[in-house]
Amino acid sequence: MRIGLVGYGHGGRYFHAPLIATLPGVIFVGVVTRSPERRLQLASDHPGLKAFDSIGQIVEAGVDALVISTTLKGRPALVLEAIEHGVAVVSDKPFAANAEQAQALITAAERQGVLLSVYQNRRWDSDFLTLRKLIDAGALGAVTRFESRVERYSPDAVGNASGGGWLRDLGSHLVDQALQLFGPVDRVFAQLQFSPQHPSLDHGFFVSLTHANGVISHLWGSALQNSQAPRFRVSGTLGCYTVEGLDGQEAALMAGKSPKTEGEHWGAEEHRRWGWFEQGEERERVPSEKGCWTQFYRQLQSAVQGLGPLPVDANDALETTRILDAARLSNERQQVVSTKIE
Repeated sequence: MRIGLVGYGHGGRYFHAPLIATLPGVIFVGVVTRSPERRLQLASDHPGLKAFDSIGQIVEAGVDALVISTTLKGRPALVLEAIEHGVAVVSDKPFAANAEQAQALITAAERQGVLLSVYQNRRWDSDFLTLRKLIDAGALGAVTRFESRVERYSPDAVGNASGGGWLRDLGSHLVDQALQLFGPVDRVFAQLQFSPQHPSLDHGFFVSLTHANGVISHLWGSALQNSQAPRFRVSGTLGCYTVEGLDGQEAALMAGKSPKTEGEHWGAEEHRRWGWFEQGEERERVPSEKGCWTQFYRQLQSAVQGLGPLPVDANDALETTRILDAARLSNERQQVVSTKIE
């Protein structure tokens, strides 16, 4: 299978290229980027890998799938261009600026008869896989409240418009995970934080989701939080699961590691970073599942070969975008917004 990458910024360089380059049965065809600086980075990171000027050029070289990892502002047009070339397409997240744009991309893919997926890689985070296993096993009983946070102190990221603000960017992961675990949402309430220097880009958010099944999800994201709260705190009738810190795959990729360099240790969390199960005075460690972002690409391979479903259905990303739209509306109106489809 031949995969091409469009864009070699932070996401393309660290979250896609190292995984594509190490996939068994995959030829990494090259990267579309016109930036001289990024072409130098590409040559240093992946010696001999070809740089292309356009999607048309890389398609002519022969690809089965294109991964589009550019800033949100220009990404939908590139996704549409790739769709028109008739190859399978992976869009980075956030999928679109709003639900109308997301639906237009899905409609275009259906019209052309091409596969379209969205890179919601945090479905394969160690902590999320562990939590999902606990819920599926009934270890927490009936879940009543889901608390999920990605909080950092990254002042340089406050003005970064690549994802259209912190809610669209990180919020797309948190909402997607909540929907995966607890299903459709009936009501949304949100509060966003802005700075005078960047009045149109939120750097922090709180979102409350009321799921149709009664579970309440509380989601936080921040680029200016000095003291991070637990990544997850999930309360159920039989106990509570908490875990600190972020899945380690991001830090590993940023440090130049990859599934190829780490082998069977890739995605494994050191035991001191495992989470806790607590009920009353009872408290015990919960071994973490291995994180595996490469699973996204393995499932993509199978889907392109007609052997299984896409790793992430674009309609899931559409639903996430609908919730994010409602969150922005809730913040503007300072009221709860109904998302229930009658």
